[in-house]
Amino acid sequence: MPNEPVPTHPEPLGRCSLAGTVSEEALSEEAFLFAGPPADLPEERLREHIAAALQAARDRSLALTDCVDDHDLVAQHSRLMSPLVWDLAHVGNQEELWLLRAVGGQEPMRPELDELYDAFQHPRAERPRLPLLGPAEARRYIAAVRGRVWDLLERVPLRGRRLLEAGFAFGMIAQHEQQHDETMLATHQLRRGAPVLDAPAPPPAPPDAARLPAEVLIPAGPFTMGTSAEPWALDNERPAHQVHVPAFWIDTTPVTNAAYQAFIEAGGYRDERWWSPEGWAYRCAARLSAPLFWFREGGQWLRRRFGRVEPVPPEEPVQHVCWYEADAYARWAGRRLPTEAEWEKACRHDPATGRSRRFPWGDDGPGPRHANLGQRHLQPAPAGSYPDGASPYGVRQLIGDVWEWTASDFTGYPGFHAWPYREYSEVFFGPAYKVLRGGSWAVHPVACRGTFRNWDYPIRRQIFAGFRTARDPRPDEE
Repeated sequence: MPNEPVPTHPEPLGRCSLAGTVSEEALSEEAFLFAGPPADLPEERLREHIAAALQAARDRSLALTDCVDDHDLVAQHSRLMSPLVWDLAHVGNQEELWLLRAVGGQEPMRPELDELYDAFQHPRAERPRLPLLGPAEARRYIAAVRGRVWDLLERVPLRGRRLLEAGFAFGMIAQHEQQHDETMLATHQLRRGAPVLDAPAPPPAPPDAARLPAEVLIPAGPFTMGTSAEPWALDNERPAHQVHVPAFWIDTTPVTNAAYQAFIEAGGYRDERWWSPEGWAYRCAARLSAPLFWFREGGQWLRRRFGRVEPVPPEEPVQHVCWYEADAYARWAGRRLPTEAEWEKACRHDPATGRSRRFPWGDDGPGPRHANLGQRHLQPAPAGSYPDGASPYGVRQLIGDVWEWTASDFTGYPGFHAWPYREYSEVFFGPAYKVLRGGSWAVHPVACRGTFRNWDYPIRRQIFAGFRTARDPRPDEE
């Protein structure tokens, strides 16, 4: 297993590149390693898989924190977010709680940290006032935890206990850290300092993108939603169950910046007709007039992206819109947001076999030809990209690029059972949260699959969220 040395505080890296010169072959292997293990992976291969997933998450966490100085690490760049140094120590504390204590039966290393880094004890706005570990101490703590985890991974049986079957607890921790890495990217987007993150732009749209149909008809019928077989699936993705979905049309690609700009120019933010009562009240109170980070200057729309100001790319999927904005756009366009079941059927169902795939393109993990994931690019790819990642129905970009708001509230599936703790999912069930699906360009493959469910308040805009629309068929279309 790799040995992680205790780091000293490095000099700030200036502009930090988040994409290396990795070959297509290596990226394909990375996709296999990081998408979650096949159910029948031999145990020694599984240990390698786990080690790679944990190391990838840690490399990313350090890249996102080493690129700024201590002042930026301890500052709160928005009341919506934690200081970066809180996220850094929090992932180590969760790793200690679940791997060293719950799996390994070890005594606490730093019991006084449990309350400080309990996300339920302290809202984000309050965290800067806590006696948090400083940057150097946080790095030493997470490195010390990881050193013990490598020792544990070498000897613990990956069977015999539910937490250890197929390495579930290790996979849960890898996913948790990658989720916080995406959160840290959102914090970087909100910070006002000079640019520190860099990555190549996504490739241009393929030649057929301009000829794609605007929408695809998904026929009525049952499909298997959720999973009972994915080894690292979390409790809210379980169990697999049959759902009958009436026929519906769904956008072939996510809604683009150009399409959303048409909504703005048509007065969509000024016309109460397109908004739900709650959405209109929020629009007025928050004075919304465009997606977050957009502004108009010199007759054109510009956006701020990781410290850079640039023209809004018309062909990209729109992002940084809340659920209320997505819902208003859909109403204005004479459409609606898809339900969660509709979205998943369009993503996973194979009408030729009747089975549900792990991903739109099949059961293999996502490679660079399938989806825009893992912050290889710091923005969405143009609409119509990744034809090799299309679903059997021809719907594109269902995985990666932007999280997609759905019409559904976050609830448990029939037969849901909270495990290994209620606070992961169950305490959030109810109408206060809306479901997002698909993952964004900022999501790592280990925390992204066709069954993965995200959720947030309908007012959230700092997340990398967009949407696509749907509609019911007319009588002559069914």
